[in-house]
Amino acid sequence: MKNIIITGTSRGIGFEMVRIFSEMGHNVLALSRDTSSVLAENLGNVQCFSFDITDEDCHMRAESLIEENWNSKVDILINNAGALLNKPFSETKSDDFKAVYDVNVFGVASITRKFLRFMHKDSHVVNISSMGGIQGSMKFPGLAAYSSSKAALITLTELLAEEYKENGPAFNVLALGAVQTEMLEEAFPGYKAPVSAKEMADYIANFSLTGNKLYNGKVLQVSNSTP
Repeated sequence: MKNIIITGTSRGIGFEMVRIFSEMGHNVLALSRDTSSVLAENLGNVQCFSFDITDEDCHMRAESLIEENWNSKVDILINNAGALLNKPFSETKSDDFKAVYDVNVFGVASITRKFLRFMHKDSHVVNISSMGGIQGSMKFPGLAAYSSSKAALITLTELLAEEYKENGPAFNVLALGAVQTEMLEEAFPGYKAPVSAKEMADYIANFSLTGNKLYNGKVLQVSNSTP
């Protein structure tokens, strides 16, 4: 039984991962602003509370829960929460950019730093990025803030893997292609992805449990389509 933290669990891939890990019998801390969808499932071994990745008070509450209920041990952290902005660059303000980076980069860095003290050599941090953050991949108008923040997350992952390679945890990043989620509909209205949220959640769940045995500091492109 693993102790697993997942952010961004109110819908889509994150929500499906909570169900998958619960069915496997693992302990899950599901962190998202909206907890209603997870609570409605009444899943075993799952705890959740309303969580804002940019709020230090929420970080402290999560730390307390880990100390009290999980004997201060975290095996897997999946940084799945993400903010999307689809807006022409000429109309994008500095505050718009900051709001995206606060979630996709600064928030991830902050909670990872907070939870590192609970992790061990065999722990695994999996960051969820996007094909839009891959250098040389196809880019799309309106996603300047989102895709550039996902590129920053990729580089952050590589740097942390190097910094913690002696004593762990392992850090890897998955650059996802199109998955049929609400966020995809926001970015590409009307586009139908070849992969469902459940299918991608299955892949990420399995990778998080075993990927650190073979990978550290790697960027895996998980995509069979464009976008």
